Amino acid sequence: MIKSWMVIGGVTLLLVFALSSLTTTRGAQWFRRLQRPAWLTIEWAIPLIWTTIFICGAWSAVMVWERDPASPQTWWRMALYLLLEVVTLSYTPVMLWLRRLRVGVVIGATGLLLAIFLTIIVWPISGWATLLLLPYLIWSPIGTYTTWAMIRLNPADG
Repeated sequence: MIKSWMVIGGVTLLLVFALSSLTTTRGAQWFRRLQRPAWLTIEWAIPLIWTTIFICGAWSAVMVWERDPASPQTWWRMALYLLLEVVTLSYTPVMLWLRRLRVGVVIGATGLLLAIFLTIIVWPISGWATLLLLPYLIWSPIGTYTTWAMIRLNPADG
């Protein structure tokens, strides 16, 4: 029998690979040449941070699923987890494709609002599942603010 964590983890990984494959070399070159805020000293850790966030989000979804598997309400909650992941993963390919930092700010803010909404919905179901969403709620505004700060340093690319 296939376990729920296998399905949710598999969907998470599939989306990560599918959406990250949309990143273009030209867009990545554009992003590399942009100036960064002087206080951004942990850029090397950002992939590790997001990996941790996605693992926590997937495990949160597993916990919510296990509380009331396959009910209509749980399916809606899973759709919200999925939407949050798609919005979050679209940040890089869409921003790089359009070469506009403002797009990244809008996507980041949208992800944060979705995460807040998801957290409110998950809270009555599982405190642990809610806690697993905290890394997203903490890091997402930092990443969004960093992108916004980059607009001031790179006004032509805003």
